[in-house]
Amino acid sequence: MVNGVEDYPKKHVHQQQLHTKYKLKMFVLVILTNLLTMYIFTSPSFNWKPSPLGSKNHISLPLGDPTALLDELSATKEQLAVSHSLIAEFHKKLNSTTLLVEALLTELRSRHEGLAEKEKGSDPMKLSSVAMSDEVMLVVGPHKLPLGYSPRMGSDEVYPPVGGACLRYHEELAQYMTYEVGGECPVDDVFAQRLMLKGCEPLPRRRCHPKSPANYVEPTPFPKSLWTTPPDTSIIWDPYTCKSYKCLIERRKAPGYFDCKDCFDLEGREKSRWLLDNGGLDYGIDEVLKTRPQGTIRIGFDIGGGSGTFAARMKERNVTIITSSMNLDGPFNSFIASRGLISIHVSVSQRLPFFDSTLDIVHSMHVLSNWIPDAMLEFTLYDIYRVLRPGGLFWLDRFFCLGSQLNQTYVPMLDRVGFRNLRWNAGVKLDRGIDKNEWYFSALLKKPMT
Repeated sequence: MVNGVEDYPKKHVHQQQLHTKYKLKMFVLVILTNLLTMYIFTSPSFNWKPSPLGSKNHISLPLGDPTALLDELSATKEQLAVSHSLIAEFHKKLNSTTLLVEALLTELRSRHEGLAEKEKGSDPMKLSSVAMSDEVMLVVGPHKLPLGYSPRMGSDEVYPPVGGACLRYHEELAQYMTYEVGGECPVDDVFAQRLMLKGCEPLPRRRCHPKSPANYVEPTPFPKSLWTTPPDTSIIWDPYTCKSYKCLIERRKAPGYFDCKDCFDLEGREKSRWLLDNGGLDYGIDEVLKTRPQGTIRIGFDIGGGSGTFAARMKERNVTIITSSMNLDGPFNSFIASRGLISIHVSVSQRLPFFDSTLDIVHSMHVLSNWIPDAMLEFTLYDIYRVLRPGGLFWLDRFFCLGSQLNQTYVPMLDRVGFRNLRWNAGVKLDRGIDKNEWYFSALLKKPMT
């Protein structure tokens, strides 16, 4: 659940402060009670005893003896003087206690104010509540359930799921949520994706309509769509350097680096991917499927699947693959959908949006590599393990690393997660020279049945 206007730590600090004040009040009451009890039971005048049953008068002195009465009066005055002295001593102690309590309260108030200032400077929602628009606060704040308390949720309100990191980027979030309600959304795909890569994922929903392509036509029918380049009128080109699919296809010949440089050329290398098994780093789909009983690999997930060719090959074998992809200067998600395949626009850092033990296969090529911090990668591997069913396959395709990392970092990491090896191949990457000590390894792993 996403953090709202008040997060757990803030509530916890407030509860601690209330608890401290409660203990302080109890402390004062205990002191006062003890002092009063000591006074009552230690006072010299506290010597009253009940008269015997049936007695008319507890005074044994004769009523007509004036001397005796004067003596009794003098004794009473002495007792009153002692009592006044005890009361004065009690007031002194009470004043001292009052001064101590006031000092404690002053110190507590000072600490509370200091903590409040610290929270004000560190709590992102506290800052954002001043500067953020109503639209932002509406999308990140709680909403009361119309039917009241829900036992299933354990609450009477719901928070929209918004990435907690969104609240760290106040200005960017405000910019993303600036639009005319009911109007056309700004074409800010690049900006939105940058927020996602910063951890603002999922992005908040928006009450606006995305721009529609001009002269849009119906998509190519399936299965021809799997290997057909879609028309340029199928998408909005504003966010990208290229403004046509022809430009994207020819980009493979251009100098410099582009993400998945030749992925859009369906007549080039994409046409032969995963068809042949060379016994080394390149595994063939048919050989992989043969490692499990026929027909038991039915649904799966491809992490960072580029333009969706892995899913297309699997579709030809009646296996449904969902592909995640980012639009890094190219309409990857739109291209996958135009091929008649399913794409989801999520980064590799997000928790996989599948329930436990539901997928038959998870595949990743190039995306999972040593560019990912070790701790983050291990969480990702455990998440893959989570969504795979018992006996499910994890196909780690051409993982890039340095030779020193291979046996020291990644082999032990995969062993800790608990996968079982069905196949493992490693090879030196030579295009930048053997002295770089760069390696690839491919692995076919299985989640244990028990």
